[in-house]
Amino acid sequence: MCGIFGAVSLNGKPLRHPDCLHAMAATLAHRGPDGERIVGHESAQLGARRLAIMDLTTGDQPFQSPDGAIWMVCNGEIYNAR
Repeated sequence: MCGIFGAVSLNGKPLRHPDCLHAMAATLAHRGPDGERIVGHESAQLGARRLAIMDLTTGDQPFQSPDGAIWMVCNGEIYNAR
């Protein structure tokens, strides 16, 4: 099972401790030893530790829209994706 984590500044100001996401990732390393990725901007960040079972080459998460405006993380499988 993978590890999912994130932080959001509810007042829109920059996160006070953005480095805490790396500490969260390290804490969850046992949940996903096959990869780590963190995306975001100064007031919100989302990350995942990956346990690679399927789609070993292109399944890194969080997924990001081409323009970077939307992020998504999913612990599961998506069937019939187009």
